Amino acid sequence: MAKHRIYTTSFASIYPLYVKKAEKKGRTKEEVDQLIFWLTGYDERGLQAKLDDQVDFETFLASAPKLNPARSLIKGVVCGVRVEDIDEPTMREIRYLDKVVDELAQGKAMDKILRKS
Repeated sequence: MAKHRIYTTSFASIYPLYVKKAEKKGRTKEEVDQLIFWLTGYDERGLQAKLDDQVDFETFLASAPKLNPARSLIKGVVCGVRVEDIDEPTMREIRYLDKVVDELAQGKAMDKILRKS
């Protein structure tokens, strides 16, 4: 079975779309970065290195320093599919990121997005 096209798409080509979506709704690039840092364990330098290297989405997630265990608390629908029902691990990680960026663009408070009690 062939990999989904998103796996081989460079993360650097998707990242500006996340930022644009957030900024269009009055949020910031820094907030998008904070979500990525929280979800993946990357820091500013690590994220920039991955963007500069044009790594694909699958590699970006596979080489993440420390996926946040609280990410399993991310629930809801992205592209018509419930995130918690996605069986394929890489696609689920991609959709977790999509979902938190959606929540940011919808105006949700950062503490709620980061699943802080």
